[in-house]
Amino acid sequence: MSIHFELKRSIEVSAQNAYKALIDLDSAKDWMNGLVGIEREDSGPLKVGSQWKETRKMFGKEASEHFEVVELDEPNKIVLRCDGTKGTTGKGEFIFTYIIVPAGDASEVTLLGEIKGLIGFSKLFGKIMAGAFKKACAKDLDALINYLEK
Repeated sequence: MSIHFELKRSIEVSAQNAYKALIDLDSAKDWMNGLVGIEREDSGPLKVGSQWKETRKMFGKEASEHFEVVELDEPNKIVLRCDGTKGTTGKGEFIFTYIIVPAGDASEVTLLGEIKGLIGFSKLFGKIMAGAFKKACAKDLDALINYLEK
């Protein structure tokens, strides 16, 4: 059984600009809270199959997770997969689907989150932590929006 959450935000930039910002790993240092660094496994623009390791400082310690681009449909959809078995989490699979809908000169961004592959105690812990995980994703999305709307 998967754990799901959803976030919606309006943003005062075009869908195209929102899309570009979400896949611009180089600018993440300008808005992402606690970011220590991003190590790409390839170069150039992100494409399906692009992978990177993202390291952040959380709760006073560094934590790294491994991400992969699963789907890109410019400027409407981005799907990212985080393989928890390759990072600090040590288990699970996290899918982040961003849906971007134009709204005149603005846009609406919906983040659909899914946590899969948790078993036993980690499954129970995952349900408890889902609220905190959703809050962390909301902080990131809000930080990106604040950065873009300046």
